[in-house]
Amino acid sequence: QLQASGGGLVQPGGSLRLSCRASGFSFSIGWMYWVRRPLGKEVEWASSISPGSILTYYKNSVRGRFTISRDDANNTVYLQMNSLKPEDTALYYCAKDSEGLTRGQGTLVTVSS
Repeated sequence: QLQASGGGLVQPGGSLRLSCRASGFSFSIGWMYWVRRPLGKEVEWASSISPGSILTYYKNSVRGRFTISRDDANNTVYLQMNSLKPEDTALYYCAKDSEGLTRGQGTLVTVSS
């Protein structure tokens, strides 16, 4: 299971830190992903992190503003989001695949003044 939390309403330029607690699989040996679904749009990949946190990747529009990290001891993946923009408004999910097919419960991020 995957359960994201930490979303909320934030003003443009603000920050949020999302968390996703995983259970039921070998978390530490797999890639983890954050995907998001803007309202009325398709799910899109946002960020990835490799086992051991060796590699990280970001969608162009979030690179430099978002930081993905993981805590294998606690089976948790994080997404630190800074300098948030209205276009970042979406339901955010963590997943075991980049398309979000394995995503669990999401958390809503709303960026608005």
